[in-house]
Amino acid sequence: MKYLIAGLGNIGPDYVHTRHNIGFDVADAFAKELAVDFSSGKRVWIAEGKLKGRQVYIIKPTTYMNLSGEAIRYWLQELKVSKENLLVVTDDLALPFGTLRMKPSGGAAGHNGLTNIIDCLQSEQFARLRFGIGNNYPKGRQVDYVLGHWTSAEGIELIPRIETAVEMIKSFVSVGLQQTMNAYNNK
Repeated sequence: MKYLIAGLGNIGPDYVHTRHNIGFDVADAFAKELAVDFSSGKRVWIAEGKLKGRQVYIIKPTTYMNLSGEAIRYWLQELKVSKENLLVVTDDLALPFGTLRMKPSGGAAGHNGLTNIIDCLQSEQFARLRFGIGNNYPKGRQVDYVLGHWTSAEGIELIPRIETAVEMIKSFVSVGLQQTMNAYNNK
């Protein structure tokens, strides 16, 4: 069994540890948990490891957020991973800060990265782990908020939420989507 875990974010020093890059941060934490390192691959940073006898690939697209689907489509095909074993980790403005929700499918809800993935895969049928970043910004300042850094208070709370996100990914790989949603959603 092969799994592809795709953490979404933007490359470059300006985006490191911003709200929009929480997918990269979760991917980094998951790679650390598996004791694997990222290397450069076509359109991605990629790490490869094993979890409970399953082959796990972790990618961070280097295409920038809005073209994430191109990298994900390429690696699904290249590695011969079924869409059922794809998990996309992304930020979500609609969820309160730190809230974690796993979903089997759905629309993009205005998220350009998800829009591109849906377009490239020609399907909304892929699992995603939505990481709530909240929506505490003044009207018209959404971009600044999303691309901004966490407050110091959020930074402290972020650590256990990232740890929980990693546990959810491990559960997805180990026992599947449904059991993971039952165990973790609404917690």
